Amino acid sequence: MSALQSDIWTLNMGPQHPSTHGVIRFILRTDGEIISDADPDIGFLHRGMEKIAELIPYASFMPYTDRLDYLAAINMNWGWALAVEKLAGIEVPRRAEFLRVITGELNRISSHLIGVGALASDMGAFTPFLHAIRDRERINDLFEEICGARLTYNYCRIGGVSEDAPPGWLNRLGDFLDYYEPMIDVFNDLITNNKIFVERLRKVAPVSAQMAIDYGLVGPNLRGSGVKFDLRKQEPYSIYPELEFDIPVGIGYHHGDLGSCFDRYMVRIEEIRQSVKIIRQCLKVIPEGEIIAKVPRTLKPPAGEVYCRTEAPRGEVGFYVISDGSPKPARVKIRTGSWSAMSIIRDLSRGWMIADLVAIIGSLDIVAPEVDR
Repeated sequence: MSALQSDIWTLNMGPQHPSTHGVIRFILRTDGEIISDADPDIGFLHRGMEKIAELIPYASFMPYTDRLDYLAAINMNWGWALAVEKLAGIEVPRRAEFLRVITGELNRISSHLIGVGALASDMGAFTPFLHAIRDRERINDLFEEICGARLTYNYCRIGGVSEDAPPGWLNRLGDFLDYYEPMIDVFNDLITNNKIFVERLRKVAPVSAQMAIDYGLVGPNLRGSGVKFDLRKQEPYSIYPELEFDIPVGIGYHHGDLGSCFDRYMVRIEEIRQSVKIIRQCLKVIPEGEIIAKVPRTLKPPAGEVYCRTEAPRGEVGFYVISDGSPKPARVKIRTGSWSAMSIIRDLSRGWMIADLVAIIGSLDIVAPEVDR
């Protein structure tokens, strides 16, 4: 009797697939349901963002940064503003720094709500996603009041922010936090501690600390592997040195493997709590004053170069900018968290099932525009 023969199938997953969280295609080679290779095919959303930055004035590139990560537009705005301010030697008013931190952390909550809600939906639990969307809509109401937009916020400016908080806005933000903080526990009761959800994630695709570092993972994906690195602490900027907050890391939750899909999920849940803590501290001590520095209408930073990195919801976002003294950058290079997360999927998915690949992609919280740029 001859040995059993296995057929290796080549399958397309995407580019229009709900579990790829954007226009991304994976070319899978499988033996039945078992993955032997998952080759990411990217480029469907490439828009030449870095080249565009070199063709227009510094301030004009700000709206484009919204599109780098449409779920965390303020954090993208902020990174670009910091890089140009560092290059040009611009000092930001103190009230503007508080407004940046408040809105940046609010955007982190909003982004993580989509991340954890979409992962639950990918695992077959649709109701938690609706809970996340409901609370995100409340955050979008607050953003709409302060900047007029609900997705591509374009709130930061070189030298500060575009608008001050409207009358009563800070109080309404406090009321939202009072409402939302208990809802984190409700969400945990709904899905985080659900036995089926936990079993789908807690031992799937663990990433060791060394592997995470080798692949250049950043943000929650790095901290999910137990590496306690957060730019808000290790290389603090703005007013973060004045604030108290913890850095959640993976610990093998629910007796799972350290650095598993569930650890990456739990880091985001705990980061939401820390963002609430940060915003509350800011609301207590935010000063009055100007919201934007005096910046020349035609900004011409002196010739030089700068690399500025910030802690966005998907980890480190870095802007490398070279100035030749003209009104436009001579060279711009952007580093994003989703790019490094994409690089590990091929190695991480081998030996797992197709259904587990869905969990892996969701737990890494990849956003396609951040990959392509």
